[in-house]
Amino acid sequence: MTKVFIPDQILLTYTYNDRMIFGGIMPQKDALEVELSKDLGVDYFLQRRELGFINLGGEGSVEIEGVTYPVFPHDGFYIGMGTKRVVFRSKISASPAKFYIVSTPAHRTYPTRRLQFKDAVKMPMGDQEHMNKRTIYKYIDASVMGTCQLQMGYTVLEPGNAWNTMPAHTHARRMETYLYTEFGSPTTRVCHFMGVPENTKHIWVEPDQAIVNPSFSIHSGVGTTNYAFVWAMCGENQTYDDMDMVDMHQLR
Repeated sequence: MTKVFIPDQILLTYTYNDRMIFGGIMPQKDALEVELSKDLGVDYFLQRRELGFINLGGEGSVEIEGVTYPVFPHDGFYIGMGTKRVVFRSKISASPAKFYIVSTPAHRTYPTRRLQFKDAVKMPMGDQEHMNKRTIYKYIDASVMGTCQLQMGYTVLEPGNAWNTMPAHTHARRMETYLYTEFGSPTTRVCHFMGVPENTKHIWVEPDQAIVNPSFSIHSGVGTTNYAFVWAMCGENQTYDDMDMVDMHQLR
């Protein structure tokens, strides 16, 4: 997805990989509401779906069923199935909020929940020797809250580190999307690796671009400087560390 955020627009992608919908909502002057009932064959967007989002821009707010909540940078929400009205706004048009949203099919309603960055499950990973020192922040995870299948979080690489998810892995029981963001410099680019281990492909990624990783695919990246990315998963298995590790000798 080469364009995720455009002022006063909603840009969404519907992938048939587990029927995930993901994309960006960037209200600047106007309030924005997702309305896809006709496209999905339902009466309203979240009639049979759940939704998560993380704000990657300035301060904003979200109105859920008539109640408005502030959403600060790097904060988010989980919104349960059956919620009829969700409206996104920015507090200051010169510094608009950038809501990265992910929605997946749901079979029951779990409580809507505010997700503040300070409360995310923090997992330090990697080391400087392997240039992959980073922190994973888990926002939506079945080990700490109710969710039908959506998992979502935010990973930040420390300065001087470039690799994520290497050694690589796959997880055949769920797919994953990456949104690369917050690059260490204006000229930073990330090379994302995907595909089956024996025949990988690569894609050069610019800031705020997203990639779909099918369940059979590795998903790894290396940047010219440090960066961050938002990951989201859905599928049959909600266990975060349910991974099939790939031997480095397999990679081609």
